[in-house]
Amino acid sequence: MTIAGPSVEDELRTRVAELEGRLIDLESRYRSCAASEARLRMAQEVGHLGSWELDLATQMIWGSEEAFRLYGLERGDGYVSLAEVRALRAPADAHRVDAALEAILRGERPYDEEFTVHPKDGSPPRVLHTVATLKRDEQGNPVGLFGVIQDVTHRNDLESQLRHAQKMEAVGRLAGGVAHDFNNMLTVILSYGALALEGLPGEDPLRVALDEITRAAERAAELTRQLLAFSRRQVLQPQVLDLNDAVTGTDRMLRRVLGEDIRLRTVTAPDLRPVKADRGQVEQVVMNLAVNARDAMATGGKLTIETANVDLDADRARELPGARPGAYVRLAMTDTGTGMSDETLAHAFEPFFTTKDAGKGTGLGLATVLGIVQQSGGFVAVRSEPGKGTTFEVYLPTCDAESEAPGATPAAAQARATGETVLVADDEQQVRQLLQAILQRQGYHVLVAATPGAAVTLARGHVGRIHLLLTDVVMPAMDGRQLAEQIMADRPEVKVLFMSGYAGSVVAARGVLEDGAAFVAKPLRPAALLAKIREVLGAPAPPATRA
Repeated sequence: MTIAGPSVEDELRTRVAELEGRLIDLESRYRSCAASEARLRMAQEVGHLGSWELDLATQMIWGSEEAFRLYGLERGDGYVSLAEVRALRAPADAHRVDAALEAILRGERPYDEEFTVHPKDGSPPRVLHTVATLKRDEQGNPVGLFGVIQDVTHRNDLESQLRHAQKMEAVGRLAGGVAHDFNNMLTVILSYGALALEGLPGEDPLRVALDEITRAAERAAELTRQLLAFSRRQVLQPQVLDLNDAVTGTDRMLRRVLGEDIRLRTVTAPDLRPVKADRGQVEQVVMNLAVNARDAMATGGKLTIETANVDLDADRARELPGARPGAYVRLAMTDTGTGMSDETLAHAFEPFFTTKDAGKGTGLGLATVLGIVQQSGGFVAVRSEPGKGTTFEVYLPTCDAESEAPGATPAAAQARATGETVLVADDEQQVRQLLQAILQRQGYHVLVAATPGAAVTLARGHVGRIHLLLTDVVMPAMDGRQLAEQIMADRPEVKVLFMSGYAGSVVAARGVLEDGAAFVAKPLRPAALLAKIREVLGAPAPPATRA
């Protein structure tokens, strides 16, 4: 019996089935590879990470899509010459990067470099970080490099901001540390100067000398305020205010500062939302920016001041350093001056940085602006270009005017004493003597204590009423808040006025600025101190507190 083998037709069917199976398998593999490549491209885009390969023989570079995008190049067939890539590097980095390439080819060290490129498509400069390994042939000769490249611009910006913040913090700590002793000395100079001037007739020749001494001390006090302001350590007295009023209120002074060859134009937005800030500090921001603009327009020009309501969403906030989404009032000051280079812009807000000649500036103007604005919860943005002027934008968060209404100042703030007793506690002898002289001349009965312990003893031994405790905040063994609590435990009717030459952060750390406590910053001036005392004595007595 003969068994017939498979026919040719059956054989063909079998072969076709096998081929179809292989095609299906190949298609599946292709789809899997395509999906993997798509995921790889997406991962590279998200991480701003590209891959590249250099052929040493042809001097051609193969690059991934992201690698080409980082250089602003059209990918085409995926290749670009090494010469074209070199041409896009910043000149300052070119020699170093070429030297690193030569070093890895000689086997001296790995290729790990960071450099700036100016993309060919005109997009902003980028800082790129690349790492590569050497490829060798079978004989061990170098034939190329394979590497990855990443956009680290944002990371470097954050690192730069961190270094700047650390620098500001270090200088701020120094400023806060010296402020206490410096302000005590200025209190003595300014107050005794004012008292001496009060006792001299108008034609006395000594008035000229005393006026000069007082003016010098005021300049020193202003420098201290600037140091504390840029380091965000100044004690602010925020109030609800209309920024339009604050800006227009400085108009006359600004015109004197700017001079006749600079035109001033102010454009205020209607229905501007209220902000909560220290009016004096806001005026200082306006003045400092105006002075900076004036110095940039030595031959004259135009300064435009504008206010506007601005709402920042998350996307817009990410574009502005230090910004958070929310409702703001924007104060923009635009000049037609010389403008600033990128390098100058990078240092503009650093303390003591100045482009002025020696002796013509402290370098604290813009640093002070930044400190004040940040301490008020806002931020500053700046745009500038050499020869095309500069725009500074100050953003302050808005507030609810009704819930933040400022309190009224007593009408009798300047009245003389009517026999009230004031207990003074300060560990600086000169300051104690000065305060005693000022208060006694005004008609107060004064008790003086050099330490908190002595103040407690005096209060317990005094027979009559003590109307006011005037105490320094930072003293040995016990701070002013603790002293006030001890005295008020026995005398709950005592009013308290705190004073300090320390930075605001030191004062706040002791709870002095809580619950609307009365505070006056050193250096003290007799008139301002006496007005504050009358204000406190005219207010309702605070509730007694426990230590």
